[in-house]
Amino acid sequence: MNLILLGPPGAGKGTQARRLEDTRGLVQLSTGDMLRAMVAEGGPLGQQAKEIMAAGKLMPDALMVEIIGERISKPDVANGFILDGFPRTVAQAEALDAMLAEKGLKLNHVIEMRVVDAVLVERVTGRYTCAKCGKGYHDSFEKPKVEGVCDSCGGTEFKRRADDNAETVTTRLGQYHQQTAPILPYYEARGVLKTVDGMADIDEVTRQIEAILA
Repeated sequence: MNLILLGPPGAGKGTQARRLEDTRGLVQLSTGDMLRAMVAEGGPLGQQAKEIMAAGKLMPDALMVEIIGERISKPDVANGFILDGFPRTVAQAEALDAMLAEKGLKLNHVIEMRVVDAVLVERVTGRYTCAKCGKGYHDSFEKPKVEGVCDSCGGTEFKRRADDNAETVTTRLGQYHQQTAPILPYYEARGVLKTVDGMADIDEVTRQIEAILA
């Protein structure tokens, strides 16, 4: 089963992808992780990607699709994949479909995690993690049982991501809506687009996704 999870930063794509990895044996494919791995491997594609990144240029669509194609050919992706962060444009979506068709594959579902922007800004700007073990917390929704002490490891130092601030999140939301708006009708026309309530609690979002996949 091959999926795309669509949603802005903070919508919970990573959390749901990890659950699908555990329950269905799918592999989450983050474009950033794939690029770093490809560069580390040092093959022809990795060398190309390294030179482009070193020059500060955007990765060409054709190369990104080729990298995805090589990654999904590996044995650990036999059960299927979850794409996160790609495609972002209709041209990328078309190139991805063409590559999958060449391999005799297809996208089974494209799942949009729909959120309310104002609520998402609050959700993201309140996030912080334990500096020692990485467990996530939130100012409003998930505080440690004992203030200032991590539930998991007892650590007392916490950190916030520098880009988890209202201005940055609002900018990223704008970019997401601008980029993603054209992709939704593209996938809707192909009958693979489904929408879940990204504002629901984590277990309810999982239930909605599982209902789509059933």
